[in-house]
Amino acid sequence: MTETQKIHSPAPRTLTNEALLEMGRAVIQTEADAVNALLARIDQDFVRACRFMQASKGRVVVTGMGKSGHIGGKIAATLASTGTPAFFVHPGEASHGDLGMITEGDVIIAISNSGETHEILTIVPLIKRLKVPLIALTGKSSSNLARIADVHIDVSVAKEACPLGLAPTASTTATLAMGDALAIALLESKGFTEEDFAYSHPGGTLGRKLLLRVEDLMHKNENVPFIPHTASVAEALKEMTRINLGFAVVVDFENKVLGVFTDGDLRRLLMEPKNIHGIPITDAMIANCTSIKPNILVAEALQIMQSKKINAFPVTNENNELIGALNMSDILRAGVI
Repeated sequence: MTETQKIHSPAPRTLTNEALLEMGRAVIQTEADAVNALLARIDQDFVRACRFMQASKGRVVVTGMGKSGHIGGKIAATLASTGTPAFFVHPGEASHGDLGMITEGDVIIAISNSGETHEILTIVPLIKRLKVPLIALTGKSSSNLARIADVHIDVSVAKEACPLGLAPTASTTATLAMGDALAIALLESKGFTEEDFAYSHPGGTLGRKLLLRVEDLMHKNENVPFIPHTASVAEALKEMTRINLGFAVVVDFENKVLGVFTDGDLRRLLMEPKNIHGIPITDAMIANCTSIKPNILVAEALQIMQSKKINAFPVTNENNELIGALNMSDILRAGVI
């Protein structure tokens, strides 16, 4: 270790368990106070900011440096996922070409606790030239950025949670909360629904529940286990072995579903003291079985499975003709549960 490192290395402190708990609680309290103070600032400036974004024919472009940039990225992501097209632009990169990403019809949200961030102030004249609304979120109402902006929202805090008053903590929490307030106010004004949210989150559980339909998962064509009504139990077993879905669908000569023969049915037959292989499938099948249509949601199909205590369905068209098959394993693999 060099002399310089020795001089600047912090002296280690041994905190008691209680001291650690007190510090954690103090941080949470400080940040809670900072967020609570924002309630009085949900005012006409907040409304004007919302109106600018509502009227936009383009996107909301969020920008900020350092920790403000990280918060800006989250705000942009929240806006985009709740029905307001948005993305983040790094202000340093903006002055080196990325400003071309901002076009007429957009709205800018600039985040700077000091309101004097050089990289943001550098691009403000160009933003003004584009005649796009500028919304500033700062901790200083008298700052240059606050004065230049079309709308200024005050996100100042009484103090940072950092005991040194240096690391952005309460200020970033307050800014993030204000960004959430803007996003949710816009969500409500757009009449954004669960289904709209699902379209933005097709990979999430909610997206799969609200978007995925039986036709997206069902087995089709040669992957559907079926036998004619003239078949025997032995032939049904061969088909069930070929396509391991736990059942075989019994159809008539017009491909209309007459019933199903399942693994459970087979086990019940095996309990009988007789040769089951030559039994006609029509004597062993479950007639008038439950089937589903291809356009219903997989989540709805799952509810039917659970209520009827079954593990698989034939999928039929409006004429009761067999077009597919779906079982519980398919739903589990899709992550709908």
